[in-house]
Amino acid sequence: MSNPQQLRYSKEHEWLSAVDADGVATVGITEFAANSLGDVVFAQLPAVGDTVTAGESCGELESTKSVSDLFSPVTGEVTEANQDVVDDPSLVNSAPFEGGWLFKVKITDEPADLLSAAEYDGFTAG
Repeated sequence: MSNPQQLRYSKEHEWLSAVDADGVATVGITEFAANSLGDVVFAQLPAVGDTVTAGESCGELESTKSVSDLFSPVTGEVTEANQDVVDDPSLVNSAPFEGGWLFKVKITDEPADLLSAAEYDGFTAG
């Protein structure tokens, strides 16, 4: 499993893209999390305009194995939810770092404990 180097990762297994010029970043779950969940069959994502808080639940993913809370890696306002994932939740499994992203957020606060790809690899290896 290869985690993209340009992303940052939470210990709850979400990834965060670099922030764009408008202060917006993309959030998804990692391949490790997608594989652990099994086949995702339902996604409840935060809605545009919702405020999400770092480390707190903001939605859920349901798989053939279980239901798992979705945690936001940052605090901010949701600017977009991935309707493609709502319509076809299997994108979370087939393309977790591409088409399977979950939502975009205008960041107002970012925790200092987000991990680099190498740190996340170490975290999931043990």
